[in-house]
Amino acid sequence: MILEERPDGQGAGDDSVRKGCDAPEQSHRARLHQQISKELRMRAGAENLYRATSNNQVRETVALELSYVNSNLQLLKEELAGLGSSTDVDQPGGEGVTVPMIPLGLKETKELDWATPLKELISQHFGEDGSSYEAEIRELEDLRQAIRSPRPDEAGLELLAAYYNQLCFLDARFFSPTRGLGLLFHWYDSLTGVPAQQRALAFEKGSVLFNIGALHTQIGARQDRSCAEGAKSAMEAFQKAAGAFRLLRENFSHAPSPDMSAPSLSTLEQLMAAQAQECVFQGLSLPGPTAPRGGRAQLRLAQEAAQVAAEYRLVYGAMAQPPVRDYVPASWTTLVYVKAEHFQALAHYHAAAALGGSSPAGELPEYEQVFQAPAPCESRDPMLPQHPEERRKLAKAHLKRAILGQEEALRLHALCPVPRKVDLLQAAVARALRRSLARYSELEREDDFFEAAEAPEIQPKTHQKPEVRMPSLPQRKVADIFHRVGPLSVFSVRNRWRLAGPVHLARGERGFGFTLRGDSPVLIAAVTPGGQAAAAGLKQGDYIVSVNGQPCKWWKHSEVVAQLQGGGEAGASLQVVSLLPSPESRSGGERWPALLRTQREGGPETSVAAHTGAGSRPLLGWSRKAKLGKTGSLGPARPREDHRTCP
Repeated sequence: MILEERPDGQGAGDDSVRKGCDAPEQSHRARLHQQISKELRMRAGAENLYRATSNNQVRETVALELSYVNSNLQLLKEELAGLGSSTDVDQPGGEGVTVPMIPLGLKETKELDWATPLKELISQHFGEDGSSYEAEIRELEDLRQAIRSPRPDEAGLELLAAYYNQLCFLDARFFSPTRGLGLLFHWYDSLTGVPAQQRALAFEKGSVLFNIGALHTQIGARQDRSCAEGAKSAMEAFQKAAGAFRLLRENFSHAPSPDMSAPSLSTLEQLMAAQAQECVFQGLSLPGPTAPRGGRAQLRLAQEAAQVAAEYRLVYGAMAQPPVRDYVPASWTTLVYVKAEHFQALAHYHAAAALGGSSPAGELPEYEQVFQAPAPCESRDPMLPQHPEERRKLAKAHLKRAILGQEEALRLHALCPVPRKVDLLQAAVARALRRSLARYSELEREDDFFEAAEAPEIQPKTHQKPEVRMPSLPQRKVADIFHRVGPLSVFSVRNRWRLAGPVHLARGERGFGFTLRGDSPVLIAAVTPGGQAAAAGLKQGDYIVSVNGQPCKWWKHSEVVAQLQGGGEAGASLQVVSLLPSPESRSGGERWPALLRTQREGGPETSVAAHTGAGSRPLLGWSRKAKLGKTGSLGPARPREDHRTCP
C-alpha cells in the first residue's frame, strides 16, 4: 500500500491506528497534528532565511533554531506514533520498567519530479516515446513518496530497500560520470535539521541507507525487552543499524550533511553497538525458571553490566569530541553518561549480591577473577577475604558504590530533563536505587563501627559480543521498474548505439547468413559474406531488438531462433542496434565509491529472474569488471552461451 503525504510525515497506513480510537485520543492526535504543522511552518521560514543570508553569525543562529525545531518534530512524531500502541509506558513503578533506548529520527526530504528529466532522456538518448513510460515513472514516484514516511516495522524496511535497489538500477541505466538527469536531491539532516542538497544520485542513495539504519533503531527501541524474545529482537535491530552506519561510513565520502560525516557515523555505530550490548545484559537479567542463579550467575551479570558501562563510556567520549558534540543533541550525551553510571552501579550491585550470598568456598577463585587488579603503585591486596563476615563488609562496600553511582545518575539526569510524559530512565534508575538501599539495609548491623576498604573495580567482560550485521541489500531480488527499456548491458546512457531497420530477410540456400549468440539481447556473432544478412546491411556485433514487429530485447537465444524459423520461406523482419564508440573515458575516476553505484553490466538480468528464469546474483557488484566480447561489442559475462548458425 502506498502511503500518501501528510504534514506530520505520517502515511495513509496511519488510518488503521485511528480506527477504534476514543474521543480523548482523537483530540490528543489532533493537537499533535497542529503542533507538527506549526513546527513545519517554522522550519520552512528558518530554511528560507538560512539559504538567503550570507552572514555567518545569522546562519549559526538559524542553524541552532533548525536544530531545536528538528528535535521538537522528532519528539512530536514519536509521541504521535505511540498513540494506540499496545506497549504500556505509564507504569514507572512497575517491575517491567526498562531503561529507554535512543532511536534516530529519519532524514526528511522534499518531493522530487522524476517525470520531466526521465521522459526527455528516454526520448533523446533511447529513441523511444518518453510519454509511453508514464506508468513506470508514476510507480517510481509513488515508491519515493512512500519511503518518506515508512512504518517502523519490517514492511517499512522492505519499502526502503526496494527504493534503494531501484536507485541502483537508475544509476546504471540513466546516470554516467559525465551525464545525469539534472535533478536536485534535497534532504534534511537527521541530527541538526539543517537542509542539504546535491545533484549526485549517491546523495539520494546514502540518505536512504541512513534511513534504513535509523528505522532499525526505531524498531529496536519499540521492542518489549521485558521478555527474552523482545530483548533478542532489539539486539538484532541495533546490530543491523550499526551495520548500516558502518556500510555508509566506509563507502560514502564528501558528505554534505553532518549526520552522514565519518565522525558522526562512527559515533552512531558505537552507540548502536552499546545498545545491542545493553540488550544482551537485559536478556540475561530477566527472571524465569531457566534464568541462571547463584553466585556465579551474579558475577556474570556484574561483568556484563560493567561491559555495558564501558561501551557507553566510549560512546560518551566520542560524543564529547568535536565536531560530533556540535551535532548530537545534548539530551543524548546526558543519557549516555547517565547510562554509563547506571550500569556501573548495577555491576557493583550484582557483585554485592554474589558476595553477600551463601557461596561455597570453591567459587572464590572465580570471584577473584571478576575484580580488576590494582595499579602497580597501589599496595592494596586484590584477593577476596575468606571469612564470611569480611565478605559481608566487602559486599556493603560494593553496595555503597552502587548507591553513590545511582544517586549521581539521578542528579545528572535532573540537569537535562526529557520532555516526555513519563521519564522511563529516571524511573528505572530510581527503582535500582531503591533496590540497592534495601539490600544495603539487609547487610547493615548495629555493631558495624568500621567500614570495609573501598570496593575494587569490576572487570568488564561479556560472553556474547554482538557483531555488527550488514544490511542484506545486495541479496534482495527486485524487478527493475524500467526493464522495458532493455537489458542494462546495452541500453544505458553509458552506451551509444544506432537503430537500424526494420529490414526484411529472405531465407537463402544457406539460411539467413548469420550466427547468433547469447541471451537478452541476442547478439549477431558472425555474418556470412555474400549472404542474406550481409546484403541487408547487418553486421557482426549488432543486437536484435525486434523480430517480426515483436520486441525481443529480453528474449532468450532459443526464442529468437524459433521465431526466425517460424517464418518459413517468407523470411523475417528484424530491427537491430549497433553499438557506437563511447565518448566517455572508461578509465576516468568517479567521485562516488563503488557501493553507492550499481554494477555496470548484467544488472537487469538479476531483477527479472522471475521472468527470464535466470539465477539471481547480488544486485551490487563488489568486484565488477566490464567484459568486451571478441567482436568488440560490450556485453556481460555469462556462465553459458549458445552459438548457432541460423538455418
